[in-house]
Amino acid sequence: MFTADDQQAALLLIQTALEEDLQGRDDITSRLMIPEQARGNLRIVSRQPGVLSGGVLVPFVLNQLADKTDSRALLADGSLLQPGTVIAHLSGSLRTLLTAERTVLNFLTLLSGVATLTHRFVEAAAGTRTQILDTRKTLPGLRALQKYAVRCGGGVNHRIGLYDAVLVKDNHLAFYRQQHGGSLAEAVRHVRTEAPPGMVVEFEVDSLQQLEELLPGSPDIVLLDNMPVPQLLEAVRLRDSLAPQVLLEASGGIRLGNVAEIARTGIDRISVGALTHSAPALDIGFDWDD
Repeated sequence: MFTADDQQAALLLIQTALEEDLQGRDDITSRLMIPEQARGNLRIVSRQPGVLSGGVLVPFVLNQLADKTDSRALLADGSLLQPGTVIAHLSGSLRTLLTAERTVLNFLTLLSGVATLTHRFVEAAAGTRTQILDTRKTLPGLRALQKYAVRCGGGVNHRIGLYDAVLVKDNHLAFYRQQHGGSLAEAVRHVRTEAPPGMVVEFEVDSLQQLEELLPGSPDIVLLDNMPVPQLLEAVRLRDSLAPQVLLEASGGIRLGNVAEIARTGIDRISVGALTHSAPALDIGFDWDD
């Protein structure tokens, strides 16, 4: 689940995080309070219920600082947490462990927050055919790790960036139709001709009229933007009648309070920007281990 690309992104972020904290110098508080030879044992402990993500990063952070520490994970990313759940045991140079504490926790609390919120959406849609997806609404530099956290929570990744799938939105269409005219189905055929072979082609619509015009072109996915439930039900009916192979994706205004109702319309996918831009951090801490 944690890919080589995820690891590369993580190592760059860890280096940046440690540079922010240390500026090429040292942890002055730990140097003044902790003898260089002192060793200790710490536990990483959840303070809240949730889903773990980012545990895989802990040894990478420690290895950036020293080779005199050891981390022993007790739980894999994706594990359910309760208050008091011990996530990992750390041992070694106490200065190093305390220097690493905030960097480790920044990653764990952020990513576990994303995984936890994703899990709640997935649970709310359980029993339907619908997948819960993220979006590109991620913090700059953190996309790979936030999307990893979505997977830890049981969600599915949408396109990673602008390069790996076609998503034709309203402004693209407005310009295209101004220049070329024609139907939305013809716009789909244009994209199919010009896009790399095998690339996913998705179009956004905001009305049932646009959907009906688009479906004969047979895109892979149609994104239904901010449609209320009655329109989503009609969109599913139209899709089933005109192009049953096309996937339908709902997006816009999706909340925990309405995601179950939306999923029950028969929609295939629901994309939720809040998974990455609004997930609250999960409370996780370092505890002294006697």
